[in-house]
Amino acid sequence: MKLDDVKKLQQKKYREELGHFLVEGEHLVLELQKAAQLIPELKNSELYVTELYEHWPTDFRKNLITEKQMAQVSDTKTPQGIVAIVPFLPHATSAKANERAIYLHEVQDPGNLGTIVRTLAWFGNFRLLLSPNSVDPYNPKVVRSSMGAIFHLAMELDVPLDSLKNRFTKLACLDMQGKPLSDASLKDFDCFIFGNEARGVPREKLAELNTEPFTIQGCGAIESLNLASAVNMCTYELSR
Repeated sequence: MKLDDVKKLQQKKYREELGHFLVEGEHLVLELQKAAQLIPELKNSELYVTELYEHWPTDFRKNLITEKQMAQVSDTKTPQGIVAIVPFLPHATSAKANERAIYLHEVQDPGNLGTIVRTLAWFGNFRLLLSPNSVDPYNPKVVRSSMGAIFHLAMELDVPLDSLKNRFTKLACLDMQGKPLSDASLKDFDCFIFGNEARGVPREKLAELNTEPFTIQGCGAIESLNLASAVNMCTYELSR
């Protein structure tokens, strides 16, 4: 890929047009190299490095560029000097036995999404479903905050909320009024719906889906939890 095209990958429209995204920094490139051993499509990734990383061991094609060029390609203020151009991950395969789905409705914060991806990959046996109008999971901030977990998670994009009723038998959500998250029945559900950071999920839609509410009990001093924190608690409880 030409360097001018690499620069464009910081923008979603060009990522979609070129079918690639950016992975930056030593840790993420190491995670990419591990994942490429399991996912053949990732072997077509390409590295752009400064002189500092000229001898980085890799099977990927490697391109040497100047620090000035790296600054133009990088999404960070202080580039490490190593960036990978990675083809989009293959579509998620059919669900595994006992796999649960986490559905995010119009999530907007890249940091939240990256943290959620990292949590789901940590616990394993989860599938992430993203609704239309959600933040792009290939956004550099999402990729960075996932710490490479994006390579280890089954993920589906642009999944309509209405489609869930045809895929899952029991759907749950979080609400201020509901059963405690510690209730044993939580593990009977196969899809868990979480809403936009500010607006949540339209109540009429949850009613149409016959969604069962659960609640994370708190002291009542504030009205809501951070989205990533709520997903983290739910997935921990499911994995206990």
